[in-house]
Amino acid sequence: MADDEDAGAALEDGNSVEVQGSSSTYTLTRQGKVFMCTCPAWKNQGAPVDSRTCKHLRAHLGDVFETSRVGDAAPVRGASKGAPTGGGSAKATTDGKAPPVLLAHKWETDHDPTGWLMSEKLDGIRAYWDGETFTSRLGNKFYAPAWFTADLPADTLDGELWVGRKMFQKTTSIVRSGAQSDEWNQVTYVVFDAPEAKGGFEARLEHIKKVMNCAEAPHARSLEQVVCAGMDHLRSELERVEALGGEGLMLRQPGSKYIPGRSTTLLKVKTFHDAEATVVGHDAGKGKHTGRLGALSCQLPDGVRFNVGTGFSDAEREVPPAIGAVITFRYQELSNDGVPRFPSYVGERVDVKTPAPIAKDAHAAPAATKLAKPAKTRKAPEPVDDEPEPEPDVEAKGNADYNVRLVHTGEKKFWEIEVRGSMYYTRFGKLNSPGQTRITELGSKTAAKSDAEKRAATKRREGYDFAKKK
Repeated sequence: MADDEDAGAALEDGNSVEVQGSSSTYTLTRQGKVFMCTCPAWKNQGAPVDSRTCKHLRAHLGDVFETSRVGDAAPVRGASKGAPTGGGSAKATTDGKAPPVLLAHKWETDHDPTGWLMSEKLDGIRAYWDGETFTSRLGNKFYAPAWFTADLPADTLDGELWVGRKMFQKTTSIVRSGAQSDEWNQVTYVVFDAPEAKGGFEARLEHIKKVMNCAEAPHARSLEQVVCAGMDHLRSELERVEALGGEGLMLRQPGSKYIPGRSTTLLKVKTFHDAEATVVGHDAGKGKHTGRLGALSCQLPDGVRFNVGTGFSDAEREVPPAIGAVITFRYQELSNDGVPRFPSYVGERVDVKTPAPIAKDAHAAPAATKLAKPAKTRKAPEPVDDEPEPEPDVEAKGNADYNVRLVHTGEKKFWEIEVRGSMYYTRFGKLNSPGQTRITELGSKTAAKSDAEKRAATKRREGYDFAKKK
């Protein structure tokens, strides 16, 4: 084969050039030993990228050079399954069928990781090994050299092609370079599951160790897994991995099956941070949270608004932090617009009146704070008299738009509803006790008042009556 300097005279490494085709202009690009063209003939070939050519490359580089580089055979188009592809040990297919891989959900900070299997989240390229070839989770074939795949087990394995931490772009470049690239020596196939092995996750891990030990593949290994001892263990391991330049952690539910698709049995964990925000509103809950808090509408010191909908106990949803309160929340990163992603409630702050601004580079530093204790349930501001009142009080009280107080003398209970704008506050409990409070957001003052009137009517049918004025 002609050496790189011969080709470099026409197209140097890293450069591109435009050429005129019969009907369009195409771009020729060189990346190391890979020569690419944007024409359909080059893109639709079934051969590895470093074994492809087209008439535009031949015209620009010279027929002698291209013949010595890839041979004089016609471009391979739409090769059928099992057909040789002229460069790699893998077989080419054009069906594009994605393998049945298990996908992860985001870990939320209110999920207890104790007892789950924990491993480093590798920043490589997901690769499904079917015993003969690598396939991406989207169904694209990866063409590895024959010497790289020769000793891999004839088993179905799931893992990542990995060069090292903070080396994702390098890994991508090597994997795309095709089966003739010597740079595959830098790649390791790290196996973390065996989709077709029997049993739960721990049983499949044992299967992986067995087949990998038998194969002794020099360019492959299994991924280390440890049992998580709890939140502190998770946090310390995350800090350790990220300090080394790793991307994060993966959590796997013990005994879980390998089920294709996104599953809550597999969770990915990235850096989380603590910050403060001011509560500016309450969003009504839906489903199991109907009639109580769904999410807090919050605002950062720079004016960015976002919702916090997870991390609350049932008691905190019944009596959430008041509008104007400062809360601590945990999040994983900031979006490009400065909005916290995956925020989770930690607790209400009683030692600050104004939240501190979030540093613009906060998403780059792992947090080392401990989970705050849940906020204490606040008491209703005023006790309710147990002395019945003869006349109903349905007029606006203070800043309220509507207020009704009812008493059940037989059960010695009170119930009160107060409308303020588009929200209503429901207070209830034993007479002479502070009781509990629920906050419901309806979207408009009219809707809130209408719903409040219906609830008051329902309570009267249950035996409650208007409290008497003194």
